[in-house]
Amino acid sequence: MAAGRPADVRGVIFDFYGTLVRMVPPWPPSHRSVFARKGLTEAGEKWGDQWAVGPPDGECHSAQSTSEETYRAWELDRLRQRARACGVPAGEVDGLAADIDRAMKDLRLALFHDVLDVLAELRARGVTVAVCSNWFWDLDRAMEDVGLADVVEVAVTSARAGARKPHPLIYRAVLDRCGLRPEQSLFVGDMWASDVLGPLAAGMRAAHLWRADRAVEGVAPPVPERAARITTLHEVIGLL
Repeated sequence: MAAGRPADVRGVIFDFYGTLVRMVPPWPPSHRSVFARKGLTEAGEKWGDQWAVGPPDGECHSAQSTSEETYRAWELDRLRQRARACGVPAGEVDGLAADIDRAMKDLRLALFHDVLDVLAELRARGVTVAVCSNWFWDLDRAMEDVGLADVVEVAVTSARAGARKPHPLIYRAVLDRCGLRPEQSLFVGDMWASDVLGPLAAGMRAAHLWRADRAVEGVAPPVPERAARITTLHEVIGLL
């Protein structure tokens, strides 16, 4: 573990996917398979990485997050625009966008083995437990499905906050909801920019989760001041 041990932490804010939950089978259909099913193989080749079709990290979309209806319409419109750019015929655009949207959200999630024990210990110590995630509108439903609804006190999703990590707006939103100052908070997550650099810039402390079975590839960057690197959520308790 690197230096940078926090003190007087009153709230721990967790990333969701890759930190608390992982994807499990059955896997969602690939975007290329959706195109192929519709006889649009050539357009599917132009579509590119299926995980890069949503809003990019750091984007502010507060005007589109004023309501669930507005946000969902914006999600579909982004997909329609991309489909047209890939050469999808006009008559196929709406149906394709709807199918891709469903495929993106048809995720089967499961908790990592260390989650419930650690969150229960934090709550027992009187520490506020929160989630801050670049996620769809219905983060609350996803959390309920995996058994976190009664464990997590505050949940903030980018869809409702109007910005995606590492934009400062989403960190302000979760801190306000928790009633905490930045220096009272520890942010825990597996993504470097979103869960370490962004929180540090917002004045929080950070713990970079580098699990042995992580989805993130590559070499872990050096840990900056006011941050730590952990390999399991159990190590969060030692940072309090």
